[in-house]
Amino acid sequence: MNSRLNSVSNLLDGPVLVTGHTGFKGTWLTLLLEELGVEVVGYSLPPEIDSLYDRLGRVGRIQEEYADVRNLDLVQRFVEHTKPVAVFHLAAQPLVNESYKSPRETFETNVLGTVNLLDAAFQADTIKAFVSITTDKVYKNDNRGVAFKENDALSGKDPYSASKVGSEAAIVAWQQIAKISGGPRVVATRAGNVIGGGDWAKDRLIPDLIRGFSRGEVVQVRNPGSTRPWQHVLDPLIGYLLTLDEVLKGNSIEAINFGPKEASLAVSEVVDIAIKSWGESVAVKLENSVESGYEANKLELNSSLAKELLNWDPIWDQKSAVQATTAWWKDLFLEGKEPGYLCNRDIKFALEHTLP
Repeated sequence: MNSRLNSVSNLLDGPVLVTGHTGFKGTWLTLLLEELGVEVVGYSLPPEIDSLYDRLGRVGRIQEEYADVRNLDLVQRFVEHTKPVAVFHLAAQPLVNESYKSPRETFETNVLGTVNLLDAAFQADTIKAFVSITTDKVYKNDNRGVAFKENDALSGKDPYSASKVGSEAAIVAWQQIAKISGGPRVVATRAGNVIGGGDWAKDRLIPDLIRGFSRGEVVQVRNPGSTRPWQHVLDPLIGYLLTLDEVLKGNSIEAINFGPKEASLAVSEVVDIAIKSWGESVAVKLENSVESGYEANKLELNSSLAKELLNWDPIWDQKSAVQATTAWWKDLFLEGKEPGYLCNRDIKFALEHTLP
């Protein structure tokens, strides 16, 4: 077992609350915590059909409640009942395109939901740390391709990124409350475009590719020239755990980035890697028009602070992250391997290669 990650469990004297535990990242985080021997309780909306949580048959595996983070009474009641010692807040409306269709719901979930969790955490005597998972899309992006640092200006253009900037404002407010009145240590973590086995969300590049590959359908890919900091899901999750370890030891972190070391890959490059990794006949159509009104064209993330404070480095580079993700799905659909086995394989690989 990795000594640094194992120290997290040694610092905890109770369960960890993961909000959004039925989602893609939440499911992977729960599995990682369980592998480290950490008790997990979950608060989330019900799982979607064909989600990783659903494929793994996770219902009832931990103490959990299917409810909305916008319901303050239910949030408070669950926190009071389960008495967590730390919170990983992942529950969110995470899709840019969906945010255009449902902007009010996106803001309510991402801003008010964060406020509700922070309010409940500060009223609980047991909670020592609150790690909020936001996004790299909170930075004010003028498409110059500059790698954003934690102290760069924040600004959201689309409803999703704007709502995440709102959640960051709430985090800063509760950080100030903690300084004045005491309370859990609160930190914002910002990761790049996370990929990995089990993500089946609509309007995301890898899931769209896998759906087309597995069904023999033509995949329509938009914005092939746009760049993103792609990373395997376990890389930022390990970063979140190292962040929790640091703040539980009494050290202060307000915000921290987790992204790849190399320059961001273009969508077209990711598509090429995935096609070669799948190794079967597939059909992809690149749409050359750029939907400038929806998302930024260039996005880079500077993770030097994570290296300096946490000695964190990504285990997978972007190419190997795409290859590992594609291999996960290929082994599931073409080789008939169980999703639990595939997740456990990746987790064990990650723990073996995390710096001790």
